[in-house]
Amino acid sequence: MGSAVVDTKGDTVGHVREFAVAPSVDAAHIYGLVLKLASAKRGDRRSLVPVNQLQLTPGGAMQLRDTARPAPLPDDDSYLLLERDLLDQQIIDVSGHKVVRVNDVDLVWENCLDDGPDMSLRIAEVEVGMRGAVRRLLKGLPAASVDRISARFGPSIIPWDFVDLIDRDPARRVRLKIEQDRLSKMHPSDIADILEELAPAERQALFISLDEEVAAEALEEVKPKMQQSLIESLDSEQIASIVEEMDPGAAADLLSELTDERSEAILDEMDPEERQEVEELLEFSGDSAAGRMTTEYIALSATAIVDQTINVLRDFEGDIETITDIYLLDEEERITGLIPLVRILLAKPEVPLSGLPQGHLVTCTVDANGRKVAELFDKYNLRSLPVIDNERKLVGVIHAEQVIALLRAKG
Repeated sequence: MGSAVVDTKGDTVGHVREFAVAPSVDAAHIYGLVLKLASAKRGDRRSLVPVNQLQLTPGGAMQLRDTARPAPLPDDDSYLLLERDLLDQQIIDVSGHKVVRVNDVDLVWENCLDDGPDMSLRIAEVEVGMRGAVRRLLKGLPAASVDRISARFGPSIIPWDFVDLIDRDPARRVRLKIEQDRLSKMHPSDIADILEELAPAERQALFISLDEEVAAEALEEVKPKMQQSLIESLDSEQIASIVEEMDPGAAADLLSELTDERSEAILDEMDPEERQEVEELLEFSGDSAAGRMTTEYIALSATAIVDQTINVLRDFEGDIETITDIYLLDEEERITGLIPLVRILLAKPEVPLSGLPQGHLVTCTVDANGRKVAELFDKYNLRSLPVIDNERKLVGVIHAEQVIALLRAKG
């Protein structure tokens, strides 16, 4: 910043005031330098010189090529400007799974071709620690002094490859989009932590950029007040699409925190089958076993064989990672036993479920309170707990993660 750009005669053309990136062309390199021309009058627009129209002199000065001419900088916000759009902004460190604030940006000159004169200016890394902050604080002092003082602080950097900007206001300016494949590989809890660390505008922008399945998983991990904040600007149809991807129990918890009018409007937009599941759960107290359970489980007749069970597992549309046991039902759909999933995976395809070793069956009723549920998990080292009605019919399952969430909330 502030460096001079000279012409072929060595005369100063202007000084660098910004660095322009064209995200749609190349998000990893500077497209052009924004100059304040030496001949500019007050009020004149700044000028843009593409990097490919520059060359470095043996002394390291930036020089215009013979035919290069600065052109007025477009005022349509088609470029990402590093100082305006990146410094002081919150960004997501997708490798460290955290939110940081940018203090400086390190740029590196590179040869485009090993045997050619063309140069490119690559964005190498962003500084998020004290070293970058000190450099900015001392801006305007001699470069040697700034480097000497800032060198006392250790680097805290993130390679540009691991940086994603949040597109919080696309109508105002172009921003680098968050790469969904990176974000979708994060654990939902990490995404939830990032959402909670962001400022409101960035938080909302990030949330609406998520696909429905990832948004649903993240929404399950944040606190109720944050859930309401994230969905308050969305219409009922958008929320319904996300809620349909949530665990029914978590969806019921979310809707129970909303006004009756808002909750009903969201339910009206949901698929009838999924709506019915959530509505049934909404009838139960949040502290009861029924209020903590999910209706996504796998239950089969004891006469079913292993091969049939595997096919049911393949077709299961819920969160397959939560399935630890397969529940056995009699003809009246009363629960009679459970088989650990590992037993089924190790058995021969033609073996009936009734012929496999069963686990210890521990159940609770729909009206059992949270304390009773936690005691059962602790006493029997449970991974899941079937919830039954007065006729011993299976109506839902509580998983360990729900109990942990309950204990954390009360702690």
